[in-house]
Amino acid sequence: MRKLLRVFCVTMTLVLMLGTLSGCGSSQTGGSTQNTEKKKIGLVVSTQDNPFFVTLKDGAQKKADELGYQLTVADSQNDASKERSNVEDLVQQGIAVLIINPTDSDAVANSIKVANDKKVPVITVDRAANGGDVVCHIASDNVAGGKMAAEFILEQLGGKGNIVELQGIPGASATNDRGKGFHSAVDGKEGVKVVASQTAQFDRQKGLDVMQNIIQANPDFDAVFSHNDEMALGALQALKTANKKVLIVGFDGTDDAQKAIQSGEMAATVAQQPDLMGSLAVENAVKIIKGEKVEKQIPVDLKLIKK
Repeated sequence: MRKLLRVFCVTMTLVLMLGTLSGCGSSQTGGSTQNTEKKKIGLVVSTQDNPFFVTLKDGAQKKADELGYQLTVADSQNDASKERSNVEDLVQQGIAVLIINPTDSDAVANSIKVANDKKVPVITVDRAANGGDVVCHIASDNVAGGKMAAEFILEQLGGKGNIVELQGIPGASATNDRGKGFHSAVDGKEGVKVVASQTAQFDRQKGLDVMQNIIQANPDFDAVFSHNDEMALGALQALKTANKKVLIVGFDGTDDAQKAIQSGEMAATVAQQPDLMGSLAVENAVKIIKGEKVEKQIPVDLKLIKK
């Protein structure tokens, strides 16, 4: 009986040990799967001082939360060197995909190459890159938007008049494309003249400053086309101070611009959908992570908002 009891005890001990080891193995496997599933996505935004890009970031964050992915956001503050530093930091953190809204279409190539060297896929959003390997680009048709703004201005002016153009950041694809679309509609038109075309860096305060200088140098104009709403709102302030009423058309469709349109201070804005851009960027980043195919170019619809 004693011998049988000893055998029984040894057997039960072995069973318990095997159960414990089996449990440990299951725990490790579960942790490994969890780590594999929890992927990081990096988002580098040109600036968070512009409401348009804040909305873009919010759209990306909402989609990342919805899909269960971690989104890390970095602000380049419109500085190409900071942009590169942001990309280097995110790559070091082990992101699976980089989403980048370039400060400058040429300069961003250096940042993209940092990700390329580490085999991190890159998605550009709103502004394109003129270098580096980009898997997917998500943006509005800025050429069509610039033309849409010009045609609205010409219609409101009866086909004739002097127009001021406020340009965005030199070298940014949005600046180049919106200007290209605008000039395709106004250049060579009889009775139409672009009397001033200056950069205000997509910035409200600079829009105010540049418009003040234009009013001083050449006050004879009937309309303003601004490459974004922030510059348009700055120009509006300068025009109000000078007690000068002209047609103002912006670009982006921000909340402040839409309020100015409803109050009659701005005529229109070409509205983008920055929240949708951010959302689509994350959605396609997740597809890339899962090994699914994504489109090289993904357009986002535009619409003219007027009173």
